[in-house]
Amino acid sequence: MAGRGTCGCCCCCCSRAPLNEDNARFCLLAGLILLYLLCGAAIFSALEYPFEIRARLLWKQQLENFTRRYRVNLGALHTLLRQYEQANGAGIRVDELRPRWDFSGAFYFVGTVVSTIGFGMTTPATIAGKIFLIFYGLIGCAATILFFNLFLERIITMLAYIMRWCHERRLRCGGAGVASSREESSGEEDSLEGWKPSVYYVMLILGLASVVIACSASTLYSTMENWSYIDSLYFCFVAFSTIGFGDLVSSQRERYESQGAYRLGNCLFILMGVCCIYSLFNVISIIIKQTLNWILGKLACSGQRKLKRVKRNAVQPVSAQFPMGRQRYTDGSVESVLHLGRRLSGEMISVNEFMVSNKVSLALLQKQLSETAHQGPRQSYGHQNGFSGGVGALGIMNNRLQETSVDR
Repeated sequence: MAGRGTCGCCCCCCSRAPLNEDNARFCLLAGLILLYLLCGAAIFSALEYPFEIRARLLWKQQLENFTRRYRVNLGALHTLLRQYEQANGAGIRVDELRPRWDFSGAFYFVGTVVSTIGFGMTTPATIAGKIFLIFYGLIGCAATILFFNLFLERIITMLAYIMRWCHERRLRCGGAGVASSREESSGEEDSLEGWKPSVYYVMLILGLASVVIACSASTLYSTMENWSYIDSLYFCFVAFSTIGFGDLVSSQRERYESQGAYRLGNCLFILMGVCCIYSLFNVISIIIKQTLNWILGKLACSGQRKLKRVKRNAVQPVSAQFPMGRQRYTDGSVESVLHLGRRLSGEMISVNEFMVSNKVSLALLQKQLSETAHQGPRQSYGHQNGFSGGVGALGIMNNRLQETSVDR
């Protein structure tokens, strides 16, 4: 009997405390990333480690041949090589390269800092330069990430305008619904809520744009830098994705043919490539999140256990009724790309959404707060604007005051 009671109590506790969906998604993603890292380490080790061993043996053999042929002390040669490594960190190379810290070189450096590429070819050597870099990069990196996010929003807005324009043109060609189309256009010039492109369409467009930019830039680099086309493609991905190993860096020689045009083209290609790849990463992360949700749904169904959805400080307005011919291009359960913050974190909302959803009259809000503070009756204003008990920060404040009044 005692055993049965304990078992029943445990089952009851398990049923009352369902697994948090966010925590489950986080743990699943962490496990998959760890598995991804282990697989990547195994593959790269199998590909690169034999080459490293051969390179070490070749270097040791060349060093012994050099000291034997020229009768150089091995310890003195090692000292010279260590000094060269220090000079290499300051930008000194055997081959003649462009100055590192003239204005053009410094501009190239700060570009790699704020874009988080960080090739490593140029680094500050003075204490003042290192301290300044900390504060400079703190603001510059944050501003550049904001720029990348706004770039993605502009791309989505442009696609929404194109979709709406194509729809209106189709209506005009069909000769039906011209008046309604004009009313929609005049009444919703600033609102593209119903014309959000599918996340897969955005991923396809950004992927094609990234491929075109990378192929065009690789053609330029293979011609100007004398790299192979594969090395040029490799450099494009490393630079555009802001990995920035630094083994290949463009525009580092002292002189080029058509030097001014090449350096301008190099900066433009890197800027466009970083914007497209960063935006593509954001869109792919949305698809990964949807895949995790699908996996969790399958696991919950197989385990006969529902995941607990956490109520967030996010606004979910009442679904608007769109006119005939208009669709919400969401592809089933895929969220729209236009809500960037809510899409990525599931918690943040845009300022525009916050202001629109919190259009509650001041008199109503004061009445709610007054009744709550004086332990008045709890009246539900759940039908106001389609929300229950307030929304966003106002809803949280209202709930907190109600809880406080009950406790008192």
